[in-house]
Amino acid sequence: MAKKDKKTVDQERGEKLRDVATLRRTAKEVKKHVLLTRVISLLVVILIGIISIAYAVAYFYDKFGSFTVRVNKYDMVNQGLSLSETPTYDHTISVLQADIQYDMTNISGSDLPDNIDMVNGSHNGNNFIAYTFYLINSGDDTVSYESQLYIENVSKNVDEAVRVAVYKNGERTIYGKTKSNGQGKESDCDQEFLSSTLVMREKKEGFEPGDKDKYTIVIWLEGNDPDCIDAIIGGTIKFGMDFSIVETT
Repeated sequence: MAKKDKKTVDQERGEKLRDVATLRRTAKEVKKHVLLTRVISLLVVILIGIISIAYAVAYFYDKFGSFTVRVNKYDMVNQGLSLSETPTYDHTISVLQADIQYDMTNISGSDLPDNIDMVNGSHNGNNFIAYTFYLINSGDDTVSYESQLYIENVSKNVDEAVRVAVYKNGERTIYGKTKSNGQGKESDCDQEFLSSTLVMREKKEGFEPGDKDKYTIVIWLEGNDPDCIDAIIGGTIKFGMDFSIVETT
């Protein structure tokens, strides 16, 4: 068999080296592709997670966002101030959530049921939110407490036409914003909001061990309010109510 000359050997060697280089490049490209695919997959998972968290936050805001009642946790632990949806209770609670009412439209306050403060817990009706709960002194001290009802969030100026009725132990007070022209309270209201976000503030003294104060909060859009116009359609509003002890005797 004839021997290969040096030039032929060198050519074959060069071709083999090129083939090896090509294989190495292909392997690197495959590795790079796999790595890129993993990175993209991870980013997609992270993005889905972020969207899911945002959705969950929005869902729970909507689900529990219309009205929240809170007792200062320090006062609950140290003084026994507690919340309940019924006059009786078997454990202390510092936060209550009212059921939301979707797609409310305006009504007249005169259309609200006469016995609206006689049902415990959430009892929303057509186009109004109603929630009854109890503040209970389950501690050993007589205390004075302060209550504050306020707007936590609002959009599209829906608060201009909103009404809030507070029933405390059966006595009702209706609150609304000052007239748009600044000329005092609306005719159907007993009191004006204390500020643009603070509905009411009240102090209760002599709250003795075992005492219970019953509250019913009713929220609606008053159709007879001049500010109840098409521009507020689609607006949202979120209320909160806090209780805290201001004095112990």
